[in-house]
Amino acid sequence: MNGFMKSAVGAAVLAVGLSGGAHAQDYDWPRLMVIATPGTSTGSFASTNGWGPVFQQETGTTVRIVPEDSELMRNKRLTDRKDVAIASVSAAEIASQTEGIGGYASAKAIPQRILWHHNDTPWGFVVAGDSDIETLQDIGKGGVRVTSGVFSPAIVSVVTEALPGFIGLTPEEAQETITYVPASSYGENCRSVIEGKSDVAYCSPISSVLSEMEGAPGSIRWLEMDPADKEGWNRFLDYRGMTIPTNVSMGVKTAQGVDSMTSNFVYAVPVTADADFTYNMAKWLHQSHDAYKGTHALASRMSIKQFRDFLNANPIPIHEGTVKYLREIGEWSDEDDAWNQEAIEKMDAWVAARQAGMKAAMEQGVEINFENEEFLNIMADHTEGLKTFRSRL
Repeated sequence: MNGFMKSAVGAAVLAVGLSGGAHAQDYDWPRLMVIATPGTSTGSFASTNGWGPVFQQETGTTVRIVPEDSELMRNKRLTDRKDVAIASVSAAEIASQTEGIGGYASAKAIPQRILWHHNDTPWGFVVAGDSDIETLQDIGKGGVRVTSGVFSPAIVSVVTEALPGFIGLTPEEAQETITYVPASSYGENCRSVIEGKSDVAYCSPISSVLSEMEGAPGSIRWLEMDPADKEGWNRFLDYRGMTIPTNVSMGVKTAQGVDSMTSNFVYAVPVTADADFTYNMAKWLHQSHDAYKGTHALASRMSIKQFRDFLNANPIPIHEGTVKYLREIGEWSDEDDAWNQEAIEKMDAWVAARQAGMKAAMEQGVEINFENEEFLNIMADHTEGLKTFRSRL
């Protein structure tokens, strides 16, 4: 065998390769494969524990699923410590990791690649079934109450910045036009529309609370986000850059078939992952999908169709081994090569700029800490002018 990657704390084999992209059944799989996911209460952890045993049975590899709630630590274990081979992470998180957003500002800048699509979470704007609000544009007419989930900065950003952007309002205009109703929990946030406390809420149709709301007197409705409204979507992406337009196909019945949006989780690998390893992983994930798709509801979202739909808007680089396999089965084109190369160049530019910024900080004796304003100013100077990652429309 060759191409082993060993952990800093032991001899766990993470990847091994044979030349030329051998068939999965002929590939010399590693003895142990460690996969990091979000915590034990998440669908990502549960669904990975669904397909992991199937993979183990078919390949002989021992699969170890490591729940890691800390996004920072999961990223470090994948890219820096390299004691996991694959990590489940949201595509939006990869963008933040690359751009050094928040706590990532002082983390090592190390490039990653997407191995495969993991799962997706649809989101949308919900109203009571008997609401007079028929379209998102109706919100801009004034006198509409929109719930602001103050427990989640992400939800606050969506309703106070991205939603106004979609309907043609600035955040400042929205503050004068829209009445924001605070909610202290996700359940309170969503239930507000059927309890008469608010008119519009931002929720995920796969949440159990939405099933409860759908069964309430009058039920609920979802407001469409027209995928053809490129101007509106571009304004939305100015604030929520990694959101992807989608036609909802999961969750409560009232949401299915509605044009809205999704947030996607992927399986990521370091850029240094062996190409034969990623090729054969991609091949197995595709060819064995029928064998594991019933192990968890989210495993059905790992199909080649879901991956291909995601690729149509994804701005994060795909690993070369996965690209090779997708091209072989006719699911990768020259056009895909073009956007993927742009994505690689963008990620490389961010990594190089952040590495240069950290070097400059060290040379100047400035503490590398994401809470240190002096350090953040140095990093801002080095990354000025770089384009952020955002979904391709």
